[in-house]
Amino acid sequence: MTAEATGPALSVSAHRAGRAAAGDHDLSAFPDLARRLDLAVLRAVAAGVGAAAGPGPWTADEVADAFGAAERHRWIPGHWIAALADEGMVTAEGSAFRLAAPPRRRDLAAVRRDLDRARAGLGFPPALTAFLLRTLRELPRLLRDEVSAQSLLFPGGDTAVAEAVYRDNPFSRYLNAAAADTVRHLRAAGPDGLRVLELGAGIGATSADLLPALDGRTAEYRFTDLSPFFLDLARGRFPHPFLRFEVLDFATGLPETTGPFDLVVAANTAHNAPHVPRLLGQVADLLAPDGRLLLIETCREPHQSLTSMPFLLSGRAARQDLRAGTERTYLTRREWREALHGAGLRVLVDLPHPTEPLDALSQRLLLAAR
Repeated sequence: MTAEATGPALSVSAHRAGRAAAGDHDLSAFPDLARRLDLAVLRAVAAGVGAAAGPGPWTADEVADAFGAAERHRWIPGHWIAALADEGMVTAEGSAFRLAAPPRRRDLAAVRRDLDRARAGLGFPPALTAFLLRTLRELPRLLRDEVSAQSLLFPGGDTAVAEAVYRDNPFSRYLNAAAADTVRHLRAAGPDGLRVLELGAGIGATSADLLPALDGRTAEYRFTDLSPFFLDLARGRFPHPFLRFEVLDFATGLPETTGPFDLVVAANTAHNAPHVPRLLGQVADLLAPDGRLLLIETCREPHQSLTSMPFLLSGRAARQDLRAGTERTYLTRREWREALHGAGLRVLVDLPHPTEPLDALSQRLLLAAR
């Protein structure tokens, strides 16, 4: 990287690029709207628990029994109850809990209205409302393992919902454009051009912005994912001749003989590793001198994900890092920075700034150098 594009200047440039891509939105309203969306989903979860188990008192196991939860999903009602307790929507009675205010029919109509208004105000397409309402309706069948969260997220192989979550909204446009800006001046360690590895690339929501920024100076971009479905999707979507497609489960480890890479990308996926510090150490070993790791990560547990993310993660390898013994999905901003430092990586970019309204949506862009 050129000296002009390092340190604070890199963050300023990336923030400007992201802000331009986010479009003309009243960002000052985002914290309140994000909060409304979270609470609307949580009120609907409370209604679902009440419909299955009554107003209480009940324990998490009794709620799981009332739903007839499959064994691998029995932990999820406890996860919901913890969130409900944090927001005062359930009250403790010894080791059991009771709904603070049993929902009424008119309350559920207000939930749907509030959810859609918050979604629209945040600039997400209607596909997000449809998805959230669909998962809320399907909570009993999701818990019984009669329907999968993947089938609701990609109905019939359609990616519209995933695009709504990871690309077609102001915040994703901010993150993806800022990410692309950080790699525009990246220099290759070798004479043939840049070597890039993307982990868990999924629908290519971030790749779509990175590829144009890397075109013309990249020797190899390895687009990897656990699912062949996403690789086939990317083959039809991205025509770049330097792309290579490969099935890779980074949760089981990274191949040691494939580096060095000038850039490793992990967008909305590194938290899936059972031991994040170990993954970061493996990535650092694959980086060329002055190579970069680009992360996009959720750094708080949003209530809006309670009807999908637990089911997507349920049954995977147990957490072996600081999340061990908990039901946490994500690391905090501070924990990510500490884990990067522990892997010998220096944080160059950390956006959005915690005082920015965009921080309310809990996702961050982190760029670190070896």
